[in-house]
Amino acid sequence: MRTTDIRRLFLDYFRERGHQLVPSSSLVPDDPTLLLTTAGMVQFKPYFLGESSPPKDRLVSLQKCVRTVDIDNIGTTDRHSTFFEMLGNFSFGDYGKAIAVPWAYEFLTDVLGLAPERLWATVYREDDEAVELWRRVGIPIERIQRLGVAENYWDTGGPGPCGPCSEIFYDRGPAYGREGGPAVDTDRYLEVWNLVFMRYLRGEGGDENTIPIVGDLPRPCLESGLGLERVAMVLQGVDTIHDIDVMAPVMARLGQLTGADVRAEGQRRPARIVVDHVRAAAFLLADGVLPSNEGRGYVLRRLLRRAIRHGRALGVDHPFLHDLAGTVVDQLGQVWPELTERRGLVEQAMGHEEDGFGRTLVQGARLLDTAIRRTREEAVRRSSTSTTPTTPAQPELSGRPVLSGRTAFELHDTFGFPVDLTTEIAAEAGLVVDTDRFEALMDEQRRRAQRARGEARTQGDDRGRGQAYRTILDRTGATRFVGHDRLTEEGSIIGLVRDGTEVPAALEGEHVEVVLDRTPFYAESGGQVGDAGVIRTPDGSELRVVDTGLGAGGDLHVHRAEVVRGELRVGQSVHAVVDDDRRSATARSHSATHVLHAVLRDTLGDHARQHGSLVAPGRLRFDVTHFAPIEPDALARIQDEVNQRLLSDPEVRIWQASRAEAQEAGAIALFGETYGEVVRVVDIGDFSRELCGGTHVGHGSQAGPVRLVGETSVGSGVRRIEALTGLDALRYSDHERVLVDQIAALLGVPRSGDILRRLQGRLDALARAEGELADVRQRERAKLAERLAGKGRDAGGRWIVAERLDPPDVRDGHDAKQGEEIPALVDGVLAHCPPGRPGGAVLGMVRDGKAQLVLGINPAMEQLTAPARDLLRPAGRTIGGGAGGVGRIAHAGGREVNRLDQALAQAAHHLATSTRT
Repeated sequence: MRTTDIRRLFLDYFRERGHQLVPSSSLVPDDPTLLLTTAGMVQFKPYFLGESSPPKDRLVSLQKCVRTVDIDNIGTTDRHSTFFEMLGNFSFGDYGKAIAVPWAYEFLTDVLGLAPERLWATVYREDDEAVELWRRVGIPIERIQRLGVAENYWDTGGPGPCGPCSEIFYDRGPAYGREGGPAVDTDRYLEVWNLVFMRYLRGEGGDENTIPIVGDLPRPCLESGLGLERVAMVLQGVDTIHDIDVMAPVMARLGQLTGADVRAEGQRRPARIVVDHVRAAAFLLADGVLPSNEGRGYVLRRLLRRAIRHGRALGVDHPFLHDLAGTVVDQLGQVWPELTERRGLVEQAMGHEEDGFGRTLVQGARLLDTAIRRTREEAVRRSSTSTTPTTPAQPELSGRPVLSGRTAFELHDTFGFPVDLTTEIAAEAGLVVDTDRFEALMDEQRRRAQRARGEARTQGDDRGRGQAYRTILDRTGATRFVGHDRLTEEGSIIGLVRDGTEVPAALEGEHVEVVLDRTPFYAESGGQVGDAGVIRTPDGSELRVVDTGLGAGGDLHVHRAEVVRGELRVGQSVHAVVDDDRRSATARSHSATHVLHAVLRDTLGDHARQHGSLVAPGRLRFDVTHFAPIEPDALARIQDEVNQRLLSDPEVRIWQASRAEAQEAGAIALFGETYGEVVRVVDIGDFSRELCGGTHVGHGSQAGPVRLVGETSVGSGVRRIEALTGLDALRYSDHERVLVDQIAALLGVPRSGDILRRLQGRLDALARAEGELADVRQRERAKLAERLAGKGRDAGGRWIVAERLDPPDVRDGHDAKQGEEIPALVDGVLAHCPPGRPGGAVLGMVRDGKAQLVLGINPAMEQLTAPARDLLRPAGRTIGGGAGGVGRIAHAGGREVNRLDQALAQAAHHLATSTRT
């Protein structure tokens, strides 16, 4: 039975029993406490918690899920997968286990045709009712097992709904493991269905053996999930989920791309990991997640990098993920149309990540292999030379040698090599990483960054403000925003906050945050900046509003203002007036942003989606998902198209609908934004339709001209476009005209003359002169290197040069490339080292009131000594600084210029005596 049939049969079965079909939610949940959608019940969490009411008491869904807690099991077991499809039926105060149990059994046996004698059930150890229900439907008591809290009790981990659960397992037979039921072997006995009976409210405390119950749920609920891939595995008679109908073609394609036997011992596990991770990554990308170094973006990046690494293990030496992703789309695009719609994005993102990480993988793996080899050699040396227990410099954990946490940190910090990949590779080599030391170094780095940004103080202030806003909201209710229709409004002050604390009044000259019951001021959200303006009272007091934001989770409009006249008190009536010019300029930018978004999608492809924006008076910033720079010619065409569409004067129409209706009508919902059930839709002509709560012009021509003034990268697969709108765009053009006139005057040609040809001629002449000067300097440097090498001395078989340079020895002209002269000179000196001899050179000089040192070693010396940076570190401290560098060249600098000779002697001593440990 194919997966398409299983999906259809399940959904039809429960719709026939009064369930309303609910579409799958995104893998990015509308829940700040969750990183990803990990189960079918996630989108229904507000219904379970009683925060809102479901559209019907009986629901059924097919939910896409991503779960990475078992990532180490991928490829090792037959049943684990990162991405999976969960078929679920749900009841909210309607039916319970007495109905759910017979339905589940009937569906598995009568509809799908599973052999009843192969079904087992597990129940919570105290759930006698569930035991009796399973026995009644046909599972004998000897195939019903009672398990504890960890296995068969569901809760949120804290106060909230909870209750026992029951699971259905299928016995795959003795070829797959031991007898004894799921309590003994979960490989042979495959879990296919889980039913959760939420009846109680959990309190604080508890542990893995006890659940503190504080009461009953007002409406007992039921959540039930059938794993599509696992059921398909049973029905299709295959050994693993990688062999089911929608995954076997992907595995086969991987074999074609790699030339590897993906079912052979040693190839099977990496092949399964690649296929699993590419499948999960394709769905994450289609739902708007992009690779990054934090949050869900890091989950995606980790999956892709593991896939790349294991692809290399299969022998792939060229980009292949995008090809494999295309096969995933071919297999699942009809069921999940977002895969087809965003195929370009999926394939480009994978190709971009593979291209970038391929270089990192080569560099990091080379260094990691060296560190692993040395760690092993050290472990062997210790074990062979020690006959009594000792405390080694690097202790062993779990009986295995330990890879230094600093090594893992440097791989992460310098090369971007993920620590989980370091841990995985080390484990395969029989080592364990000192993760405690790694985390300590990471914490130290985070603290330095936090101090630099001054976050601690800011966060403390925000917490105080948050409490003040919540107090106001609880007392008075939410602010009513009326600014879509008008720029002035009568209202009342319902709260004043100063320095994070609520106050009853504010005096002239004070800065204060003002909360009104009604306001025409737009609060910063959806990328649009907040309004500015004035607030006046009947007695003549006046506030100058400089910005408007949201507070208390978005329920309050907070006006950041200065009291310019009089005194303000909570409870006063006010007249609020928005700055019309600022609002109009912002509206022009916002409408231009929507048109730019539409043109980018038409020009670059459907994958080009908004990934953040700033809409401000006269300017906009737009981040778009795209994996290559937008060339100047393409950018010029995009600008022309935006202006042509605006000049055609399309009507800007705003309407409201349910979220489902808006999406059905083709409205674009922006990634990362949260929407309510009723949404505001903005149409511009017949080419742009987006969900948006911002302010806009009435017709396209009112937005004025748009000038694109910048395009840069702001992250993996995200490009940033900056533009000016309206009068600011015209002023920019005027400035460019004046600049061209000035350049023409400097070149001595008329403005209408061949400015570019004349300028190119001047630049070519300058480039020739610079090249000739560089040749002269290179010859001078070679002569100096030869002279310095002549002062080399022998130190125990090592060739050492340690010299102080006079300022004339190294040119310091403004056209010299900063920091390149002395390192190049050190390389030149080392080139004169006698063949086969370990050699090192350290040069020092005083420049701009600062002592500088550069140390270099040749490959033969590198095998004998500590790294160059470690050799130079003591000398760096002597001159009042530190040492840096990677590989065979290190540098140091400090203000203790009078200690330069002492530092040179120190460095020379370390070159002569240091040995590798």
